[in-house]
Amino acid sequence: MMTTTTVSVRLPKELKTKMMKYKSIIDWNEELRQFISSRIRQLEKEEVLQKVKKKLESISPAPAGTAARLVREDRDRH
Repeated sequence: MMTTTTVSVRLPKELKTKMMKYKSIIDWNEELRQFISSRIRQLEKEEVLQKVKKKLESISPAPAGTAARLVREDRDRH
């Protein structure tokens, strides 16, 4: 069972009025949950990417010609 908590958001009155106009076709609670969830996934991906980039910066580049040598060795085996 998932536990939940409440989050309050302060909106301009005009925006709230517009939201109410569409409440019969939009479940605003679900809409906001999905947006927040999506945004968090995006931020987590960016965080992982930054960690990978940082790790890659600490690795020395392969000597020139390594890729060509490895491809040649692989082709010669077959």
